[in-house]
Amino acid sequence: MRSSLSDTIWLSEKRKNLLLLLVEGPRNIDQIKTSLNVTSKAMMPQIKILKEQDMIVQNELDDYELSDVGRIIVKNMSPLLKTLGVIEENMEYWATRNLTSIPKSLSYRIGELGQCMLIEPDLNHMFDLPIEFTENIIRSNNVKMFISYFHPLYPRLFIDLLSKEIDFTLIFTESVFNRMRTDCSKELELLTGSGSADLYICDDSIKLTTITVTERFTYLCFFNKEGMYDHRKIMSFDESASKWGEELFTHYQNLSRRITEL
Repeated sequence: MRSSLSDTIWLSEKRKNLLLLLVEGPRNIDQIKTSLNVTSKAMMPQIKILKEQDMIVQNELDDYELSDVGRIIVKNMSPLLKTLGVIEENMEYWATRNLTSIPKSLSYRIGELGQCMLIEPDLNHMFDLPIEFTENIIRSNNVKMFISYFHPLYPRLFIDLLSKEIDFTLIFTESVFNRMRTDCSKELELLTGSGSADLYICDDSIKLTTITVTERFTYLCFFNKEGMYDHRKIMSFDESASKWGEELFTHYQNLSRRITEL
C-alpha cells in the first residue's frame, strides 16, 4: 500500500533532509552522502520511496532532483520548518511572550528570524545593555530603533551613534519622548538637530518593548503575557531576520509622526 505524501515526508528525517537539499539543485549520490553525512546503504531505500512517490527524479546525468510536484511541496514545507525551528529553539520564551504587537502577516513569517540567540542577563547585569548588542550596533552603518521604555544608557548610546555619523532612525513612545525631554534635553536637542538622525513619536498603547534593526543584526524584546518587561531579548544575525525586522519597524514608523522640532 502506497504511503501518504505527509508520511513520506515527515516520518523520515533522511527523506525530509534530502528534499530540502535538492531545493538547492540536483545532486549525485556522492554529493548527497557528503552533504547529509549518510551511507549509500542508508540512503538508497529512501531515494527509492521518494521516486515512487514522484517527488524526485533522475536527470540525464543520473543526478537526483525534485520533480515539479516535489518542488511545489518542498517550497511549502520550508516556511513551516523554519517557523518550527525558531520556536522550538526557545520554546519557553515564545510561549510566554505577548506577540500581539506583531502584525499577522509577519507573525506567519516568524521563521525568517532564523538562528536566534536568547539573551538573559544575570542579576549583576540586569540593567546593562547586552555586550552582543552594544558591540554590533556601534559597527553598523544604518540603525533603526523603536523603544517604549527609558533606559539610562540609551542617551549616551544615541550620541555615540551620532558621533560616528551612522544613519539613525529612532521611534519613541510618547512617554519615553517626554522623559527624554525632561531628563536628557541636551541629548534630545543634538538628535533633532542632526542631519543623520530621524526621530518619530508613536502612541503609548503599542505593546512592544524594543526593536533594533541594522544591516548586521535584529534585536527584539517583547513584553511577557502579564505585560511585564523581564529583560529577556532575542537577537539574530541572519540576513532574513534583518528583512523581517525592517518590515516590523516600518509598520510602526507608519503609525508614528515625525519630530521636526522640540
